[in-house]
Amino acid sequence: MKLLVIGGGGREHALAWKLLQSSRPMRPIKVFIAPGNACTSLEDGIENLSITAIPELVEFARKESIAFTIVGPEAPLAAGIVDAFRAAGQKIFGPTRQAAQLEASKDFSKAFMLRHGIPTAAYATFSSPAEAHQYLEQKAAPIVIKADGLAGGKGVVVAMTLAEAHAAVDAMLVENSVGDAGPKIVIEDFLEGEEASFIVMADGRHVLPLATSQDHKRLKDGDQGPNTGGMGAYSPAPVITPTLHAKIMREVIHAAMNGMEKEGEGYTGFLYAGLMIAPDGSIKVLEFNCRMGDPEAEVIMLRLKSDLITLVEHALNGTLDKAEAEWDRRTALGVVMAAHGYPDSPRKGDVINGLAKLTTTSASEKDFYVFHAGTTLDEENRKEIVTAGGRVLCVTALADGVKLAQRRAYEIAEQIHFEGCQMRHDIGHWAIKHLRK
Repeated sequence: MKLLVIGGGGREHALAWKLLQSSRPMRPIKVFIAPGNACTSLEDGIENLSITAIPELVEFARKESIAFTIVGPEAPLAAGIVDAFRAAGQKIFGPTRQAAQLEASKDFSKAFMLRHGIPTAAYATFSSPAEAHQYLEQKAAPIVIKADGLAGGKGVVVAMTLAEAHAAVDAMLVENSVGDAGPKIVIEDFLEGEEASFIVMADGRHVLPLATSQDHKRLKDGDQGPNTGGMGAYSPAPVITPTLHAKIMREVIHAAMNGMEKEGEGYTGFLYAGLMIAPDGSIKVLEFNCRMGDPEAEVIMLRLKSDLITLVEHALNGTLDKAEAEWDRRTALGVVMAAHGYPDSPRKGDVINGLAKLTTTSASEKDFYVFHAGTTLDEENRKEIVTAGGRVLCVTALADGVKLAQRRAYEIAEQIHFEGCQMRHDIGHWAIKHLRK
């Protein structure tokens, strides 16, 4: 059975790793990953592909009789990879280009939420710097400035002062700091509370909720520093109680699914709701993503005991209402090790030491796994793994409770070294606070 995963980060590594663990008898599995990373190039059962253009990927899937394809990152979804695969009769798990606007355009997403009564922060959209500055003068800080388009998790500025907000407007609309993501911006009210990630699989009509999770967006300890794509995560998230879970499914997930269906675009794929949970238990949607979160995927896949191939097949066949997901009762916690200069200008080419001694036994025998993201093999010394992106590794551990998982993840992370490494040392602190209540 041949499968294809699109992408090369920690999320895609986790998906490929989990697909390989399928327990189906008498049917060997091979996972292609495009483009992959250093670890996927060395892992048995996985093969990296150098092709990334959508027409070439479609042709590869056809020639190799790929059973199905999973799309990891947001950019191919926004570019219409699902539409192209479907037009060629190839099975693929992900939303269409139209549906992917839920993530690809903040303005589209906010307007969609208003149309369908999904709770979110008040907002306004601007293309004119002058009009945006004028709007800010009527508001108070803190306030949030977001690039309308895809910016790799770095198009959001939580401005604690109006001066910072004005600077963010100029950076995006005048200085073009986020490129094509920023010819239009969304300015929205700041929300107080605790963030959580709520991810489901969707087949167009039915949804299967995955394990709850929570990530840490800020670069530095204590939730300080600039926003990033995510510096760590854990699952489950104790802030999401059974009562809150039911409320999220009703007011957010089903409302979004019904809204997409009413607008003639049934939603398939992973759907991620980034939530703000207020102290009074009310919820508002910060954003929708049309794929698995990263680093949430790493901790969720580590806890998943069910066969991922079976779950995806149910999604592709429209039978997710007949599927069940079984989860390891333990807590999974992942710590991201990022490159020097991340998130603004990550440095590449730093040699990563300490990995070999951590990868000598079978993954199934461990209570941890090191997922690769921004890594590649050194061109001259193919035995050396070097940094090749902003978020380099996600060291993920399983243990009985968040404190033990935290301790184990940091024990492993401290054995890995590369120059200029940035790593938070408080991943899981929100969960620990809940334990003290």
